[in-house]
Amino acid sequence: MEKEILKSLQELKELAVFNTKNVLTMREAAALLSLSMSYLYRLVCTKQIPHYKSAGGGKFTYFERKELEKWMLANRVKTSSEIEAEAVNYVVTGKRKGVANV
Repeated sequence: MEKEILKSLQELKELAVFNTKNVLTMREAAALLSLSMSYLYRLVCTKQIPHYKSAGGGKFTYFERKELEKWMLANRVKTSSEIEAEAVNYVVTGKRKGVANV
């Protein structure tokens, strides 16, 4: 019982430190993104995710939390009501929102 409590306290401590960090390691970034390490490596190698290499050879890879959060939210999917509103607007005006007629 005592070991379980100590383990839980250690996990809470690690979580508190993790939530306050702005620069993340590969393992921390994978946890934040809920990705496997191998998939995160693939994203880094193909330059599909913003990252930084350490100075002097770039052995370590780091991530900025804000950039990862922005990356996660980059491909927003419109709701059905937004699509319907755009369709109504197009039928009424003959123009798509944000697109100039040529």
